[in-house]
Amino acid sequence: MAQAAVKADMFVWEGTDKRGKKVKGEMSGQSDALVKATLRRQGINVGKVKKKPKSLFGIKKKITAKDISVFSRQMATMMSAGVPLVQAFEIVGRGHENASMQELLLNVKGDVESGNTLADALAKHPLYFDELFVNLVRAGEAGGILETLLDKIATYKEKTEVIKSKIKKALFYPTAVLVMAFVVTAVLMIFVIPQFAALFRDFGADLPAMTQMVINMSDFVVDNVGILFLATVGSVVGLVQFNKRSVPFQHLVQRITLKTPVFGDIIIKATIARFARTLSTMFAAGVPLVEAMDSVAGAAGNVVYGDAITKMRDEIATGQQLQSSMRDTGLFPNMVVQMVAIGEESGSIDTMLGKVADFYEQEVDDAVDAMSSLMEPIIMAVLGVLIGGLVIAMYLPIFKMGQVV
Repeated sequence: MAQAAVKADMFVWEGTDKRGKKVKGEMSGQSDALVKATLRRQGINVGKVKKKPKSLFGIKKKITAKDISVFSRQMATMMSAGVPLVQAFEIVGRGHENASMQELLLNVKGDVESGNTLADALAKHPLYFDELFVNLVRAGEAGGILETLLDKIATYKEKTEVIKSKIKKALFYPTAVLVMAFVVTAVLMIFVIPQFAALFRDFGADLPAMTQMVINMSDFVVDNVGILFLATVGSVVGLVQFNKRSVPFQHLVQRITLKTPVFGDIIIKATIARFARTLSTMFAAGVPLVEAMDSVAGAAGNVVYGDAITKMRDEIATGQQLQSSMRDTGLFPNMVVQMVAIGEESGSIDTMLGKVADFYEQEVDDAVDAMSSLMEPIIMAVLGVLIGGLVIAMYLPIFKMGQVV
């Protein structure tokens, strides 16, 4: 019967080496006694060993995709420089600022030291090392070209992170401005407009229709501010949680996103770039095309393209060419299909897909810049109409009174 894995903790130690020089460091282990024994075997005279204190309030820093990307590049660099695998893990793990990432890497290192392959050790952590990552590492180990594959993985991760950051950049500015507009409007409705309303009641005259409408809206907001706040927060949190837990809802959102003006075009270009980059990387690593398509479908990031790629995989398995299956989906531009066709004819699919990825990554970059330039005047106009309209509505009675006087 398989035994449950014993959880390892991080320990901080101090001691002296064989030359009497003071040394200190950190080590993962199941107990302080085992850490001391390991250090003694390394020729260190142990002074003290204690558990490394946890992060503030016991909350560990989250491992991000950028952490994995940086780790991939560090490992590729050290492996290409001839540093042994276990030693490379030791250097990267000990030097990482993120305690969670450090613990993850040292756990992987421990599995490798115990006789597991690197691919099997990484596969135990699917939350951080996906099927694509593991398959490429496995191919590198089998072919004796692990350092080359790690370099390809690092390049792939870096390119993917650049695309993600571009899309986040496209979303951040309009989202931030709209949130600020909502806050400013709420402050005006709750605190400012009621002061004007009290002033206007002393006039004893009829208010312009626009002013009266704004005051009525303000009264409604003030009377129901608690309900409106809870409803807004509840709706946002509910949608986020529902999107996380409901796969059909995720699929619906992704399908709608592709059809939105401007932004949908950016998502399509980013998805094609990711498809081309992933397939190019796996094909260059020697992974069979049909097998590679499974990882490509998972890395697509959009259910529409994911389903199409899965269908393409089934057609390729029956002998159909990649270019034909891509054309049948109707999701890939003619230029992409033609580039793949040339790659199939010349036996250089990975090279042609790499060029497609480069082209569409640049397209995403240009589209994000163009959208940002377009969004700025539109957002300013919307804010001007919204905030300016409220201000004008409040000053209309004053202008009217001035005309009477």
